[in-house]
Amino acid sequence: MAAPSKRMASLTEKVADKGPVSVQEAVEILKGFGELKFDQSVEIAMRLGIDPKQADQIVRGSIVLPHGIGRTKRVVVFAKGAAADAARDAGADEVGADDLAKKIKDGWLDFDACIAAPDMMGLVGPLGRLLGPRGLMPSPRAGTVTPDVAKIVGEYKAGKVEFRNDAGGNVQAVVGKLSFDGQKLGENVQAFIDCINGMKPATTKGQYVKTISISGTMTPGIQIAA
Repeated sequence: MAAPSKRMASLTEKVADKGPVSVQEAVEILKGFGELKFDQSVEIAMRLGIDPKQADQIVRGSIVLPHGIGRTKRVVVFAKGAAADAARDAGADEVGADDLAKKIKDGWLDFDACIAAPDMMGLVGPLGRLLGPRGLMPSPRAGTVTPDVAKIVGEYKAGKVEFRNDAGGNVQAVVGKLSFDGQKLGENVQAFIDCINGMKPATTKGQYVKTISISGTMTPGIQIAA
């Protein structure tokens, strides 16, 4: 493992003695690290007391954050007829059917979200080996298989974020940019935490949320009181 840069080592030292803090204090510390030549993304990581091997303890869903994530997502839609027209009107970057499937089969994956009308899943299903590993496969549970494709396109364009726990029981997501106003960034962070708290599986035993931290693209993590 490569040694941390002098900058990262210095920032890590600044927060080494700090215990878990409030959401707003964590945001203030993060913004106090200073700016780089690019606008860093801010990510939240939550370690949950779930058993990821149990299907009834999977934590998966999506949320439209109050202030978006600071960038416009590229959205493609599998639809035809009136649904396709509605998706285009809602701002979808690409809409299609067989033509879109062929483009993806040929290796094009330059998008952030894939939405499909229910009657298109026979066409989308075979693309699972390409879309699945990248977290792009449409699914009813994630809300990306829907008859109202225009509504979901609008949500992704407004900053909708998908999440799913990993094999270690961790949930991670982007919650904004470091350039965001501190209050707005804090509101995004709190909204995500509230969302995860509200999804506690009924079969989970013991402490549900074990740790929470936020970090920038090139900053150490700052712990938030769970």
